[in-house]
Amino acid sequence: MDWNSALARYADRLHATAGSHHHVASPLGAWLLPALTASAGGGDDLAEALGVAPDQAARIAAALLAEPHPLVAAATAVWHAEQVDPAALAGWPLPEATTTGPLPGTAALDTWAREHTGGLIDRFPVEPAPELLLLLGSALATMISWSEPFEPAPASALGGEWAARLTTVLRTPPFGHRAFVTRSAGIGDAIVHAASAAGGLTVVSVAAAPDVPARRVLAAAYEIAPAVAARTLTPASLFDLPLGESPLWTISEEYGHDNQREHVRALLPAWSATSDHDLAADPGLGFPAATRVLGDLLGVAAPRFDAKQVATARYSRYGFEAAAVSGFGVATSFPPEGAIRHAELRFAHPYAVVAVTTQPDGPWDGVPVFSAWVTDPEDTTD
Repeated sequence: MDWNSALARYADRLHATAGSHHHVASPLGAWLLPALTASAGGGDDLAEALGVAPDQAARIAAALLAEPHPLVAAATAVWHAEQVDPAALAGWPLPEATTTGPLPGTAALDTWAREHTGGLIDRFPVEPAPELLLLLGSALATMISWSEPFEPAPASALGGEWAARLTTVLRTPPFGHRAFVTRSAGIGDAIVHAASAAGGLTVVSVAAAPDVPARRVLAAAYEIAPAVAARTLTPASLFDLPLGESPLWTISEEYGHDNQREHVRALLPAWSATSDHDLAADPGLGFPAATRVLGDLLGVAAPRFDAKQVATARYSRYGFEAAAVSGFGVATSFPPEGAIRHAELRFAHPYAVVAVTTQPDGPWDGVPVFSAWVTDPEDTTD
């Protein structure tokens, strides 16, 4: 299995633990923690969780940390308790960028979280306890401005149940964003919107018919988003879709002189979310397997563990910001007249969002960093 597919499968497991309520997560941030342990060993159970062989997972984690993306702050740390002999950790080849040292107190851990997320997260998700032997942490954060900001629009244009809750929503500008219809084997017809920031981060929103389950839409979004970022996904033609209204779009037609025969704009709500995730809820996320690796390293039989993530994100008229901290304690010419079609895509019911980095020839190319399931929209206030 290639790593992008492995990360998509990992994301499916993590989002499944959160269900279909409004939430944001960083599956990548969680995946990095058992991947760090992979350089100390690991068998089939760790490989199954990570989706790739442990040594490959360790190399991927090291590459991401060694060559950071300009728009994503990434940090990892491994701290040990006083009773742990540092010599026991000598055989664990951690990435050079990983912070190591004695286990800090709560205040210092919270400071680490704030410093590595630009203040977006102010607390470390795992409390240091007296019986804790090792504590692993990962932090990812991004704060970007759209290349072109959205335009405000009345919520009535969005339609659906959300229109009654909101006053103002977001409409794509004439240029600088991408909006289109695509067809997916997993969810059927879907609408897609993509907004980007200079430097290589694209935030992709994907909505399917209202009756398609959240888990299937999120899984499809993890396939669609990297292809959108790489510009390898071919949109469906508006001329292959029926005129009129559906829960996802309104398509109209006129005759005129225009080189561009298809015009698409999208309406989306603003949203924000802060979520706490119990990474121990599904053994398939790899933390029991990683705990066994660390237990062997320390010579401790069947150690207990705790693994949690706190994530936050905000999607607005002008940009996108998100952060996640994960903790794992072990312990030009005039054309002829022709038909011109216009589409207005409406993200008016729950949908998926995936933020993907691009970095040609680099380790971050096509990597989904944050993802969300949006069910609780907000008014556009800025």
